[in-house]
Amino acid sequence: MAKLEITLRTDFDTALQTICNGVLNASLSAELVDSSDYRYPNVRCAVRVFERYSFIGKNRVSMNVTLLQVGDDLRLSAITSGGSQAVFVKINTLGEDAFLDTLREIVYQLR
Repeated sequence: MAKLEITLRTDFDTALQTICNGVLNASLSAELVDSSDYRYPNVRCAVRVFERYSFIGKNRVSMNVTLLQVGDDLRLSAITSGGSQAVFVKINTLGEDAFLDTLREIVYQLR
């Protein structure tokens, strides 16, 4: 499992669109598996679950991306999972790290 948490300095809609387009365009096998959106006064939250095939791990890897805006503060939390082939111990998490690196490159442009 790999995790990225960061504060962004852009608006919510731009960040969400940039993230979705960037992740989906970065890999032929990437897909948006599901999504959820919440809106309250002064609060917005978007959850996106992406999945792609990892050639490194020879398996599928998922990434959960949560974008939360409270007032003017915009936070992103992303967690990857599924990159291990072991039964009891996580080994070979390179696919998870690589998937998160894709997102890391995208969001660093939004800082």
